[in-house]
Amino acid sequence: MTFDVKIEADSDDITERPHDDKPRPHLCTVCDKWLTLKGSLHQHNQSHTGAKLYACTQCEKHFAARRTLKEHMNVHSSKYKCTECGKCFRSSHVLSVHRHSHSGEKPFECTVCSKRFTQSSSLAAHSRVHSGEKPYTCYECNKAFSRCGNLTTHLRVHTGEKPYKCLLCDKSFSDSSHLQKHKLLVHSER
Repeated sequence: MTFDVKIEADSDDITERPHDDKPRPHLCTVCDKWLTLKGSLHQHNQSHTGAKLYACTQCEKHFAARRTLKEHMNVHSSKYKCTECGKCFRSSHVLSVHRHSHSGEKPFECTVCSKRFTQSSSLAAHSRVHSGEKPYTCYECNKAFSRCGNLTTHLRVHTGEKPYKCLLCDKSFSDSSHLQKHKLLVHSER
């Protein structure tokens, strides 16, 4: 499913709200995402608590919602595989966005610094660099972040979760970049 996203990047109030004619009366007060159903809001709110009850049997990743796990399984089935590089994705939409990386097409431009992006959501997140907005706040320590993913990674400080495991020595890490750095420093032949 695809839909247009309205971006208001020239004001301090950066919003992303689909305008696909579906009523979206339920607002997440943590990240300002609008949802169509109250049950969807409840499921979405689990993504902010750090509780990930649904485990992937293929790669040990965990998810807050069953629907997200099901979508993730498409990566393992190679259902949405890039013909250019062989990378697999969870949905046709994510695959089509990825294809921009091969074409070099970056249709979304920042009105402040002219930096260009392949996705409107990346432009909206980038725009927070200029506005200083940090809408994602940790419920444990009130530290604020400009990107949702940074909050998700930060929450692992409180939960102790280390989902990225080294297959060579069984060490675990809270961030995938820390695992990559570990592999380079400890396991690569120099």
